Amino acid sequence: MSGAKSLESRIVHLGVGRDTKTGAISFPIYPSATYRHPGVGESTGFDYTRSGNPTRQILEEGLATLEGGSRGLAFASGMAALTTLFLHFSSGDHVIVSEDLYGGTYRLLEQIFAKLGISASYVDTSDHAAVTAAITPQSCALLLETPGNPLLGVSDIAALAAICRQHKLLFCVDNTFLTPVLQRPLDLGADVVIHSGTKYLGGHNDLCSGVLVAKDNALGERLYFLQNATGGVLPPQDCWLLIRSLKTLTLRMERHCQNALQIARWLQRQPQVTAVYYPGLESHPGHALSKQQCSGFGGMLSFRVSSPELACQVLKKIELISFAESLGGVESLLTLPAVQTHGDIPEAERERRGICTSLLRFSVGIENVDDLIADLKQALN
Repeated sequence: MSGAKSLESRIVHLGVGRDTKTGAISFPIYPSATYRHPGVGESTGFDYTRSGNPTRQILEEGLATLEGGSRGLAFASGMAALTTLFLHFSSGDHVIVSEDLYGGTYRLLEQIFAKLGISASYVDTSDHAAVTAAITPQSCALLLETPGNPLLGVSDIAALAAICRQHKLLFCVDNTFLTPVLQRPLDLGADVVIHSGTKYLGGHNDLCSGVLVAKDNALGERLYFLQNATGGVLPPQDCWLLIRSLKTLTLRMERHCQNALQIARWLQRQPQVTAVYYPGLESHPGHALSKQQCSGFGGMLSFRVSSPELACQVLKKIELISFAESLGGVESLLTLPAVQTHGDIPEAERERRGICTSLLRFSVGIENVDDLIADLKQALN
């Protein structure tokens, strides 16, 4: 990617020119699990595919470049990436986490890592005083999701980075919703970026993957050690599929953003809808901050309807839009977070956070926006 200056061109040329033997534009898949050694104590740079694979190397180097980091790592799922990150911590450590977060992250912390002695506090990360108040002598990291999931809360990455530097906390930002096309956490002071690559990076609802990108080399090497030791790597065929998908990321994100904003504005005018959560709306409390730290508002929104019964009706009646979990694909998906993506959070805590059975989360795809609105209209009515 040496001749590509813009992010758009660097994404398109991911892997181009790297297969010097054949000149293949599409970098090949190397399915080999093991590699011959030239001699004792000698290596081609590849020994065993868990430790390194040529196709995965192209992907991981490209991910690091796109996020502006020193080391990228590709995993078999987003949860495998998060698990590897949490293994960087030790028993007795304390992490501060956004309360507006994916339910699977809550489950991982509360049902697995809590048993290993790692505790977590969940705070409104848009409230800097609350973040600071949550810091204890055992605190080692802040894990931020912005925009949040599912209520799309927006937090100030640069301001939180300053708090982390002051208190010597590792600053980890989940960039799944916006991708490096729209938001650059490492440039704003983060130490690690996390992705569920299943979502916008893959973008076609056909690939499960996770990503970590470390800002500095020492942390990258530590995370690579954990990746290699625990083994949750992304297989070469899926690495190739993710490379291919990334090449259209810029175009897809543009359409996701356009559709989501138009639909959010339409939803605001519907009498059956009592609230719409989308940072692109001027009424959203994080709108001004989003304009400052992002180059777009993304394709995710949530909206609350007048009753749980109406929410169930909408999910039953949609035709073009699919009632399904996950997000970030070219096909539009609608889900009920309280039952699905956030079902592992205790009911009282869900209700306190506003994740009730009248709240729907919409992953807006790249279909014709008029068709999507027509489908919502008939389902609401």
